[in-house]
Amino acid sequence: MGVVPFPKAAAGQVGFERVELNRILDLYGRMVAAGHWRDYAMDLGQEAAVFSAFRRAAERPEYRIEKRPALRNRQGMWALIGEGGAVLKRGHELGPVLAPVERRLMKLVEE
Repeated sequence: MGVVPFPKAAAGQVGFERVELNRILDLYGRMVAAGHWRDYAMDLGQEAAVFSAFRRAAERPEYRIEKRPALRNRQGMWALIGEGGAVLKRGHELGPVLAPVERRLMKLVEE
């Protein structure tokens, strides 16, 4: 049995770069270690790449991290969306968009 190459992304499909995904998965791992998140899902579409984090697998995601390159020159391609669908933070860089979740993690660890 030979090595099978990973399939290339479809033309026009939005995805996460390695550095971006490492940053998101690092936060996810720390939230799992704190006992707050239990599952995640990724959706790579034509307009956006979405990372969803769940407290339990059978409910709506607590947070969605969206990357929409079409908004790069407007309000920023990154968005943090809460459980109710409200945009909590939007920006041009991933770090500041993840800041509210990072602060929440600090509160969880302190308790």
